[in-house]
Amino acid sequence: MTLPQDLAHEVTAWIADDVDPAAAAELQQLLDAGDAAELADRFSGPLAFGTAGLRGPLRAGPNGMNRTVVRRAAAGLAAWLTARGEAGRPVVVGYDARHGSRDFAHDSAAVFAAAGLEARILPRVLPTPVLAFAVRRLDAAAGVMVTASHNPPQDNGYKVYAADAGQIVPPVDREIEAAIRAVGRTRDIPLDTVRPVLLDESIVTSYVAAVAGLVPDGPRELRIVHTALHGVGTETVRAVFGAAGFTDLTAVPEQERPDPDFPTVAFPNPEEPGALDLALALARERGADIVLANDPDADRCAVAVPGPDGWRMLRGDEVGVLLADAMLRDGVQGTYATTIVSSALLGALARRHGAGYAETLTGFKWIVRAAPDLVFGYEEALGYAVAPELVRDKDGISAALRVAALAAVLRRDGSSLLGRLDELAAEYGRYATDQVSLRVDDLTLIAETMARLRADPPTTLLGAAPAVEDLLPATDGLRWHTDVARVVVRPSGTEPKLKAYLEVIDAGGSADAANAALARLRAEVSDVLGV
Repeated sequence: MTLPQDLAHEVTAWIADDVDPAAAAELQQLLDAGDAAELADRFSGPLAFGTAGLRGPLRAGPNGMNRTVVRRAAAGLAAWLTARGEAGRPVVVGYDARHGSRDFAHDSAAVFAAAGLEARILPRVLPTPVLAFAVRRLDAAAGVMVTASHNPPQDNGYKVYAADAGQIVPPVDREIEAAIRAVGRTRDIPLDTVRPVLLDESIVTSYVAAVAGLVPDGPRELRIVHTALHGVGTETVRAVFGAAGFTDLTAVPEQERPDPDFPTVAFPNPEEPGALDLALALARERGADIVLANDPDADRCAVAVPGPDGWRMLRGDEVGVLLADAMLRDGVQGTYATTIVSSALLGALARRHGAGYAETLTGFKWIVRAAPDLVFGYEEALGYAVAPELVRDKDGISAALRVAALAAVLRRDGSSLLGRLDELAAEYGRYATDQVSLRVDDLTLIAETMARLRADPPTTLLGAAPAVEDLLPATDGLRWHTDVARVVVRPSGTEPKLKAYLEVIDAGGSADAANAALARLRAEVSDVLGV
């Protein structure tokens, strides 16, 4: 492929404006080699700024995460805040331990300070929930968390929180993106490296105390194995659990310290097969009662428990329902929220207890805004907001603590998390959920598959004709459902995947019957998707 002249000029102009000599040299090497395909990809357009902020591969050029792109994003965000009269108010910046995160965070703070905002930087690498907590605690105009959560090691991201301490929603994302496009030369963006304030540890100890205070006095006899999957959660988890009285917690030694290369896992996502293998092996060795796992920025929580057939990981829907059930039985009134792809059981629970219920589009940016009296929200992708008055986002640390407290109470009473799920199935019916995912290298395949499914949806699900709903324009999704089965198909918002979310209901509460129906539904949907 010959390098087009206009592309060569665009690359040369970017190199001249690049603020990072290493990134400029990376592009110059590609230019000298005449690597037209790679350069065309990197200059196919700017990295899109959406409600999740920025997320993409660490590489030079406008279609990657690098210091030039981040400074431009920070300048656009600063301009947007200033235009809204927020000059002089705090903007809090946090970061994880991924490659480039510290530089991106400090660059952003310098841009914010030069723009007249009060830049505050978290004291060290910390979990995303601490940043979300700090935005609310410090009454900030905005927050930025540099993280790519559970993405592969070659990625990084830039997550933006609004003044209400929730993730931004439309049209704010489009307004900020327009402000970024209006930024001039990157080298002309003013920087102030003096005025940003490095917050002290008090913001962390405030978070620890607030989260530890969520669980009342009660039994603490529970042998816990924890993994941070090479992320930044271990230290904060230990502090929270220790303050709450849970002292028998063992971290997986190979995974407890931050490592941006995530060397022991294929993907640093607790949902992925094999991610918890080391934790489960340690749990068997120690005779543990429970495994708690966080993703690298600790905003998600996975739970595994021993059962009759060995250890198994609980699905996000199971954990969400257990947490909500415990709060409802404790008399916590307010709205309980989940998403269109999560289990319908939460709605049945809320109605039985006379509590409010809301169903939203996928993503915590919608869940936390479901109702003014929100007391609990969850999504099946291992995200839980058990204390939205503290953290207006998913928080894998507070969720882990609430799960541990519930498990300890059930253990004292001669039951278990699995036992409580069986009791709920006997009362409400067995709601069984699963996923089918189509991972692609070419993103156009996702759009093509969605178009095909819209044109030719399945005519039966488990032998019955389904109702077919197109969720456009609210979201790019399809929902097919009968009285006993439901499928929602949508592209992933963070990974190159097309996901199908499955649910079957067995009114008699039989696990065997529900699982058999779920297996049949999985096979049907896999065939439809071409998995």
